[in-house]
Amino acid sequence: MENVLLELKNITKRFPGVVANDQVSLSLYKGEIHALLGENGAGKTTLISMLYGLLRPDEGEIWMHGKSVAMRSPNQAIALGIGLVPQHPLLVAKHTALENLALGLTTGALLELNSLRKRFLEISQRYGLAVSPDVPVWQLSAGEKQRLELLRALARGSQILILDEPTAALAPLEVEQLFKVLAQLRLEGLAVVMISHKLEEVLSICDRVTVLRKGKVVASQAIGGLSKADLSRMMVGREVTFERSKTVQKAGQILLEVKNICANSDQGLEALKNISFDVNSGEILGIAGVSGNGQLELAEVLAGLRTGSSGELHFLGSSIASDLPDQRFKKGIAHIPEDRIGQGIVPELSVMDNLALRGYAQAPLGGTFLNPQAMLSFALERISSFDIATPSPHTRARTLSGGNIQKIILARELSGDPKLILAIHPTHGLDVGATEGVHRTLLEAREKGVGVLLISEDLDEILLLSDRVAVMHSGKIKGIFETQTADRNQIGALMAGSSL
Repeated sequence: MENVLLELKNITKRFPGVVANDQVSLSLYKGEIHALLGENGAGKTTLISMLYGLLRPDEGEIWMHGKSVAMRSPNQAIALGIGLVPQHPLLVAKHTALENLALGLTTGALLELNSLRKRFLEISQRYGLAVSPDVPVWQLSAGEKQRLELLRALARGSQILILDEPTAALAPLEVEQLFKVLAQLRLEGLAVVMISHKLEEVLSICDRVTVLRKGKVVASQAIGGLSKADLSRMMVGREVTFERSKTVQKAGQILLEVKNICANSDQGLEALKNISFDVNSGEILGIAGVSGNGQLELAEVLAGLRTGSSGELHFLGSSIASDLPDQRFKKGIAHIPEDRIGQGIVPELSVMDNLALRGYAQAPLGGTFLNPQAMLSFALERISSFDIATPSPHTRARTLSGGNIQKIILARELSGDPKLILAIHPTHGLDVGATEGVHRTLLEAREKGVGVLLISEDLDEILLLSDRVAVMHSGKIKGIFETQTADRNQIGALMAGSSL
């Protein structure tokens, strides 16, 4: 027991109508990497929020170093040696890396930046966490931002690190580098709690695993001897298929033509530099790349949410460069956005209303007046067809899990029988069961002759689903490859900035 850093004993947390955590117990030891797994809505975020002082349990106790503690705030958690590296970095974009490290640190009346700089560089060199201290955060890559969050946690003297989806936005080489750092931290006696949906990575780096299902612990054991199938079965309570059945078929007519598109970022910098490619009917073209290399701007240009500074954009032979998003939808372009909450739904509206957002302005759902009965019938059909788990069509969309929100978006966008689907990070943050469903939907659309443009930071997903893969880096297409003959290592190197 002397090696136990942390114990959660019978932790229970209730929200109105939901028991998020039900008698959860977990032990964390020095020098171990402990995976925390579960479906979306299984209770992982609630549990971590209590551990980090953002929420307080209704029942149960948190013990550290053999003593019971009442975790009242993140400041208390930090003082006790707990560090959080969030999935989406919580950094001030206009401040430098060093200034972000200084935030929250107090050393009396004045914070000595020279001393902090020395500490920054020492930790950076010790663990190979290369980040320039004087570069503004908005200029950092996704990998550099994550390294900065990890540096900040280590600079605060953390003995327990919580990593939330730490590899979601990293290239394969960056994942390898991160795992080397984690292995070194493990040797030094630190403990890591790792939340991830990438089961291969869990099996490769973690020592033990705790699995939550519907708020309860269904397994807590050593990783040794477990497989992806074992972990997924624990998470969802059924067998999950990891292979994707994809027939070999010849691509049809050109649907989308992108010619020499240029566009600026929100900061006024050139984000897209003479981008050119096409998407054919009956194929999935994957766009692979590390976050921040122009994928966001490309997706917005294609969806009509951003105007390119130059270049041509054609759909079925006609220019759509000046078309608004709704006009593009009516022509047959569906859009599954990256930000499912901010762009994909209206959180405060009901499931029924969100499903009607594409069709409320015309019959049968509406026109001059909305037709509530037609809207309800349409919602019930879509809920059934896409297996959306919701208490009622009238339930507010924001109360659903990420996987079910994504199903709402798919059900709505595919209701118009599109010819082209823009799928932007469609499984980001989803569990294995929800991911399986999204993949099946995209492949079924491909089989029907629909073209799919898939933008993802998950190279495994790109290679699994795509017929061709285009690699983006620094706003440019670095190469386009047939997936069947593509070299994974070469693609990974191009994602990291290497040349052909």
